[in-house]
Amino acid sequence: QVQLVESGGGQVQPGGSLRLSCKAFGTIYSSYRMAWFRQAPGKEREFVAFVTWRNNKKEYADSVSGRFNISRDAAENTVLLQMNNLKPGDTAVYYCAADAYPDSTPGRISAYDYWGQGNQVTVSL
Repeated sequence: QVQLVESGGGQVQPGGSLRLSCKAFGTIYSSYRMAWFRQAPGKEREFVAFVTWRNNKKEYADSVSGRFNISRDAAENTVLLQMNNLKPGDTAVYYCAADAYPDSTPGRISAYDYWGQGNQVTVSL
């Protein structure tokens, strides 16, 4: 069993930066894939980025590529999402997720076994 606890959200002006942190309590096996999703008001939850625990492979949604960076700290059992040049369209609740049996569909919500509680990110003047 894995518990994911997120921190670091808040409000920032357009062009600003925020960093989200996801601390995992329990065992994260080397086969795991860790990801961030987000859900804006009135919209479906969408994939943002993932990183594989074993070999640090990363992928990003087109909407955040070049602005966001996902990383993992195996010693601290933590996954980070550094968000730069934020836009109002990035406003959403951000969720950390863990996939214990990753397949070829990293953007599929139902593939993930564990979820964090969600953290609000608001980008506005």
